[in-house]
Amino acid sequence: MYKTGGRLIKHSCRMEKVVCVTGGSGAIGSWLVHLLLNRGYTVHATVQNLNDEAETKHLEALDGAPARLRLFQMELLHYDSVLAAVCGCAGVFHVASPCTVEQVQDPQKELLDPAIKGTLNVLTAAKEAGVRRVVVTSSTSAIVPSPNWPGDVPKRENCWTDVEFCKQKGLWYPLSKTLAEKAAWDFAKETGLDVVVVNPGNVVGPVIAPRLNASMVMFVRLLQGCDDTYENFFMGSVHFKDVALAHILVYQNKSAVGRHVCVEAISHYGDFVAKVAELYPEYNVPKMQRDTQPGLLRVKDGSKKLMDLGMQFIPMEKIVKDAVEDLKRKGFIS
Repeated sequence: MYKTGGRLIKHSCRMEKVVCVTGGSGAIGSWLVHLLLNRGYTVHATVQNLNDEAETKHLEALDGAPARLRLFQMELLHYDSVLAAVCGCAGVFHVASPCTVEQVQDPQKELLDPAIKGTLNVLTAAKEAGVRRVVVTSSTSAIVPSPNWPGDVPKRENCWTDVEFCKQKGLWYPLSKTLAEKAAWDFAKETGLDVVVVNPGNVVGPVIAPRLNASMVMFVRLLQGCDDTYENFFMGSVHFKDVALAHILVYQNKSAVGRHVCVEAISHYGDFVAKVAELYPEYNVPKMQRDTQPGLLRVKDGSKKLMDLGMQFIPMEKIVKDAVEDLKRKGFIS
């Protein structure tokens, strides 16, 4: 047992189907909690504020939640709160990490520290609590931008974002995801903790949580006519459900090792914009050249590692339709 926050927590009765999801109230986390509950898992889901219904109500309404969902208030930089959430769990899905499409005032405080130190806190707690496997949610933003990568070689799991390039350009989010993932791999190598990573691309689709995440905010802006390009770190799109399924797949399959690109196909941002414009001509989607990212090779099986494990990805057309129709239902767009 461990003493955390002034109380003793027993963990000797850990069951195989008890897992923790950090960032459980977010867009990806909510889908993951939903699918884990559907599969009979007991879930420790972390939120930032137990008194905020926008973080808790949608989770408590999920099928299976009354019997098998426990909510924990957790702060990534407060180790005791992290340890309390992971104790008693056989596995941890570390999803929580700050992400914003807005300009940050203090990158170190707002993005880098929570991503890097938060990841190390989760991994340290998992090791201390005897967790058997940790699935870390990274991003394709830890793969691109990588401007020095050979132009004739697809950017897959062996490609890493150029840290110095991000620092020079002020690309703080890709920098935070890259450094956090590198820290996770260093920790796993030093301690022997079983870590596996999922690297999702642009995640869109129907949202269980009441708040839109950064990628869905970007999607709404696209429908409203904003001509953002995102040429530096766009690698393709993926449905929320598929990201959650990928996490469960690599957790359950012990042959899954290393990083796992998670997109329906490696594509350009211009491809995504063109598909949205084709499906929804009534919206003010900006016209954009299709070849917006000359340094990125299009690859249909960009997520081959996950496909080899059995993943069948939802195609881009359905991703877009599911996202738009959900936004309409919830009043985010008209």
